[in-house]
Amino acid sequence: MLPSLYSGISGLRANQQKLNVVANNIANSSTTGFKTQSMNFEDMISQNLSDPSAPSAGLGGINGKQSGLGVKVGSINTDFTNGSMQTTNRNLDFALDGTGYFVVKSGDQEYYTRDGNFVLDKSGNLLTQDGLYVQKKGGGNINIPVDGTISSFSVGKDGTITLKYADSTKPSTSDQQIELASFQNEGGLVKMGGNLYSTSSNSGNPVYGTAGDGSFGDINQGMLEMSNVDLAQQFTDMIIAQRAFQANGKIISTDDEVLQDLVNLKR
Repeated sequence: MLPSLYSGISGLRANQQKLNVVANNIANSSTTGFKTQSMNFEDMISQNLSDPSAPSAGLGGINGKQSGLGVKVGSINTDFTNGSMQTTNRNLDFALDGTGYFVVKSGDQEYYTRDGNFVLDKSGNLLTQDGLYVQKKGGGNINIPVDGTISSFSVGKDGTITLKYADSTKPSTSDQQIELASFQNEGGLVKMGGNLYSTSSNSGNPVYGTAGDGSFGDINQGMLEMSNVDLAQQFTDMIIAQRAFQANGKIISTDDEVLQDLVNLKR
């Protein structure tokens, strides 16, 4: 068989995967806290048609001859830059302006998210939309009492939760602070779906802290971080991948015609 046939097939596969990445980015262009992914290609191993030789016996050096055997997916990278902030005026929405992740738990399993679209249950626990418990500094679930004794609450830029009581003579309390986590290698985090990440052997262990402390960003109440997908860039990448896919398909069609001509030589 013609080697170019297999090169064309590898091109179809690689560009189909690029289209998958672009399609996922576009589908999540309105997903809270979503981070864009991009894909890079690598050439596959080359076939040596002749080896290089050093100058000798009055002859100059000769370069080797290599023929490429196709393409493969080199990497799929995530762009962790901040998305734009959208005002919601909802007191249970929180946007991180800077680095860091909210720490949430399901049982003993810990996850990390940029999605600050939280809710309260009937016991006053602060939860993600899927029911995972938001964690506070020092460990434990954040709890905002929902009885009649609390008139309102607010969250400062440092993540401190202040409770105001219906009894105006009772002073406000601020004994809970939202915990954040950061990682040595964000690119090593594993996407778990539901806007959640988990650690991997290459992400490093989480470093815990609070908003505004060190490299951690501020928490903005009443706002959400939008997706950082650039639709113009995604449409451009889609066109490039589509044209590359069509070109590789043309290679296969051309190889088929060549093989057909070879078969017809016997006639």
